[in-house]
Amino acid sequence: MLEKPAIADETIVACVQASFALAVDRLDFLPLGADLNTAVYRVTSQAQTPYFLKLRSGRFNELSVLLPKFLSDQGIAEIIRPFTTQNGELWADLGRFRAVLYPFIEGHDAYEVPLSEPQWRQFGAALQQVHTAVLPPFLAAHIAPETYSPKWRQIVADFMQRIQHEQFTEPVAVRMAAFLNTKRDVVAQLRQRTEELAEVIQKRPQTFVLCHADIHAWNVLVSTDGALYIVDWDDPVLAPKERDLMFIGAGLGNIWDTPREEALFYEGYGPAEINRDMLAYYRGERIIQDIAVYCEQIFLSDEGGQDREVAFRQLASNFLPQSTIEKALAT
Repeated sequence: MLEKPAIADETIVACVQASFALAVDRLDFLPLGADLNTAVYRVTSQAQTPYFLKLRSGRFNELSVLLPKFLSDQGIAEIIRPFTTQNGELWADLGRFRAVLYPFIEGHDAYEVPLSEPQWRQFGAALQQVHTAVLPPFLAAHIAPETYSPKWRQIVADFMQRIQHEQFTEPVAVRMAAFLNTKRDVVAQLRQRTEELAEVIQKRPQTFVLCHADIHAWNVLVSTDGALYIVDWDDPVLAPKERDLMFIGAGLGNIWDTPREEALFYEGYGPAEINRDMLAYYRGERIIQDIAVYCEQIFLSDEGGQDREVAFRQLASNFLPQSTIEKALAT
C-alpha cells in the first residue's frame, strides 16, 4: 500500500503497546508494496530498537504467520519469525486490521539489490528446505492444494468482453481499457495456451510440496549485512515444486532471467527434474492472475490513489518485449 490507511497513529501505537508490551517512541508509515489490503510501518521502541509492523485488512490467512513460525522453528534461517503477543498469539486485532510484529531488517529487496553468487546458492538451498519440510497435520490440513482452477482465466475473459463495450470515466481505467483492447490477441493466446497446459499436466503423476507461491524478487529481502530472507507468506499452497521454481527465469520485473542466475540457484537447490509444461503453465497462470487482479482493482472501483497508476504500469510491463508474457509463451 502506497498511501497511508485511514487509521490514527495513536490507535496503532496503543495496540502495539498493549498487545506486545512494547514501549513505542516513534511510528513511521512505509509506502511499500502493491497490495491495497496491506500497510506496513516502522515501529521504534523507546530503547531505539526498530520493529516491522504489518497491518492486514480484508481476508486474513492465519497461515501467513503460523507457517513462518513453524519454518523458523525448523531451523530455516531465511525465515523471519513473528513476535507473539502477551497472550501468546501471533497477531493482534486492530479494528478491521490484524497487526503482526516482526524484527526490522535493514536492507532492500532483491529487485533493488541483485543477489550475489553466494546469495543465489543460499536462496536455492533455502527454497529446497521449504519444499522438503514435513508439515504437522494441523498445518497441512489448512494449506490449500493446487486445483488448476480456471477461475482467473474466466475473470480475465469476462473483463476482456466487458471493456469492449463499457465506457469508463476514471483516467487510469480509461487508459487501461484502451491498452488491453489493443492486446486482445495476446491475452487470448495466453489464456488458451494456459488452459491447454492445465488439461495436460493434470493427467500426469504429481508430487505436491509446500510452496511459497509468490517467491519473486520483491519477496526476497537482503539485509545490509548480506543476510537473505524469504518474506510474505500470505498464500502458501501445496503444489508441484514448479509452482515456486517457475519464478527463476520468468523475467518478472525484467530480472532473474539469465542462465547464470538459474545455474547458481540450482547449485544451491540441488538436483531437480523440472517439468517444462508445469513451468509454462505456472508462468502463464501467474500473468493471467495478475491481469485479473489489476482489472478488479481498476475497473470495479475508483479507489486507490497513486496505487492505481502503479497497478496499470505493472500490468502493462507484462507485454513488453522479452518480458513475462513472451517468456511464458516461449517456455
